[in-house]
Amino acid sequence: MDKAKPTGTPDGTVPDATGDSHGTTAQPGGSATAPDASTSPGTDTTTPPRPVGLTKADPAAEPVEVAAPTVPGQAEEAAVPPATEPPATVPAPRAGGAPDAVVPAQQQAPAERPRPLHAPDPYSTPPYGEPGPWAPAPPVQRPVPTPAHGTYLPPGTPAHGTPVPPVPEAGPAQGGEWGRYDPWAAPGALVAESGGGPGERRRDRRAGRGRLVGAALVLALVAGAVGGYVGMRLERHGGLGTVELEQTSGQAGERAPDSVAGIAARTLPGVVTLHVSGGDGGALGTGFVLDGRGHILTNQHVVESASDGGSIRVTFNGGETARARLVGGDPGYDLAVVKVSGVSGLTPLPLGDSDDVQVGDPVVAIGAPFDLANTVTSGIISAKERPITAGGEKGDGTDISYVDALQTDAPINPGNSGGPLVDERARVIGINSAIHAAGGPARQDDSAGSVGLGFAIPVNQAKRVAEELINHGRATHPVIGVTLDMGYEGEGAKVGGEAAGGGPAVTPGGPADRTDIAAGDVITEVDGVPVASGEELIIKIRSHRPGDRLALTVERDGESRRVTLELGSSDPS
Repeated sequence: MDKAKPTGTPDGTVPDATGDSHGTTAQPGGSATAPDASTSPGTDTTTPPRPVGLTKADPAAEPVEVAAPTVPGQAEEAAVPPATEPPATVPAPRAGGAPDAVVPAQQQAPAERPRPLHAPDPYSTPPYGEPGPWAPAPPVQRPVPTPAHGTYLPPGTPAHGTPVPPVPEAGPAQGGEWGRYDPWAAPGALVAESGGGPGERRRDRRAGRGRLVGAALVLALVAGAVGGYVGMRLERHGGLGTVELEQTSGQAGERAPDSVAGIAARTLPGVVTLHVSGGDGGALGTGFVLDGRGHILTNQHVVESASDGGSIRVTFNGGETARARLVGGDPGYDLAVVKVSGVSGLTPLPLGDSDDVQVGDPVVAIGAPFDLANTVTSGIISAKERPITAGGEKGDGTDISYVDALQTDAPINPGNSGGPLVDERARVIGINSAIHAAGGPARQDDSAGSVGLGFAIPVNQAKRVAEELINHGRATHPVIGVTLDMGYEGEGAKVGGEAAGGGPAVTPGGPADRTDIAAGDVITEVDGVPVASGEELIIKIRSHRPGDRLALTVERDGESRRVTLELGSSDPS
């Protein structure tokens, strides 16, 4: 006899562990076979129930109970059998006409499909077929929080693995979120303590950042507005309030006497500015007071136009003006003396010694360059005994001056002519007379400016000439009594063949004649100093007084000899 089959289960099928009735197919003999692998997913492979003859139950056979499928998470529902009626049965005809067997009702009418244990999946994604008794996912089994293995536990603490009752929730711990973190706490404890999940914390952080960004924007706008206002005030008014600049208080102290300021303070009261007008035009120059009687020394080329009936106006350092007259002048020395009358309180300048001046000594020049009165410049002595010639505008040589000059780099310009060149003790050591212009030495009335090469007449020579002009109205010139060949191009000064007008080149009975100097001789040295031309010989002689003795080196027919003579005197023509 066949064993009895469970009632209410389609023939030949056994529910699988999930409650799905299309898992495996029971085979005769108690074995089960898997569904055909070639069957496509989603196709119902369950063989529909077919009519099978059933025999009466064997009294000796024990009834087989099939456990109702259990749905995880629904224990109460699994305990109650589904409220379904057993399938109706009708007696089946037996061989011989006895209705011993029971025939299932499915043979007579199609049965309803089993109803799923829960509502259909809203996304219509059945797990393995169409459709099926879907079951919810099993519940998450979380570990019970217990102390870590190896942790010391006080007496009475449950053993390891024993569930520990949850600890009552405490208030917020100090130290922030990480201070409340318990590494052995159950998952979700930190979220519960912090008062929200990760999404909530992120929203809080984003809200905090938003507030910070907003505050920064407001601060930037305020700062920009304030900066714009301050910039506007600075541009329009130079500041936010009245500007008051600091200034050191106290009176200026006395300057050192040898400083430029000290020298200028002592020299300026004795310096005057000259404005000359006459038939040949006007001139501008400088002079300085020689004595208390009103004598003023200046250059001849400054007052030259006044000799033809012109006028001279003198302006003193304090601004007072006075008329002056020409006392005398000498073009060969480029020196002249004028005198003012009716003026008191004059400040004469002291005269120094130009022979004691050394190259490199500091000097100060004072004058009226380009009619800028009382201008002070400073420099040093660049060279001594620099032979220069100036003038020569007339063409006959009567206006040429021969000067054994002091060279200075103190700026001298047109208008400085006749002004004093003083040393560090405010003593006059020279009279500014010429500057070096492009093309050679030139006088101060040229339009050229200073190039750092200025020339001054030594005061020792100027003193002698000034005294002669004041006392006699004219100055004498030292001479040796020869006429020079100014066209000679060799080294030295050559005595000419004859004098002007056809007379002899060597003045009979003169200093040169008494020392046996003859026409054609070449003078190469004066007091041991070489001379290169006739101009230099004249300059060397003019730097001495009449009666001074000179040692000359003379060459004749290739032989040199040394002679000594006493300088004579001549009145200017």
